[in-house]
Amino acid sequence: MRPTAENGKPDSRQDSAEEAATLALMALGWTLGDSGRADRLLALTGLDVDALRAGIDNPAILGAVLTFLSDHEPDLIACAEAIDATPAALIAAQQRLNA
Repeated sequence: MRPTAENGKPDSRQDSAEEAATLALMALGWTLGDSGRADRLLALTGLDVDALRAGIDNPAILGAVLTFLSDHEPDLIACAEAIDATPAALIAAQQRLNA
């Protein structure tokens, strides 16, 4: 059953949080697909493999992945194309997760 707001309608905030997390997970998979990019992610975010693995459902960790991509536009664009999203959708997901 989907969460509902007080007015009885489905809670779109929950949907947008789930969509943001899904995009972030897809972006993480893309990022980890290249060892150089994966190493750069870990170096720049201060995360290690164990923290990344343990935080896979943590919005702050997922937001950090999207922040990493947004800080390097060529990666942001390449990732968006690879996961069939737009850069704007990735930025919106980042903002949602970092809220």
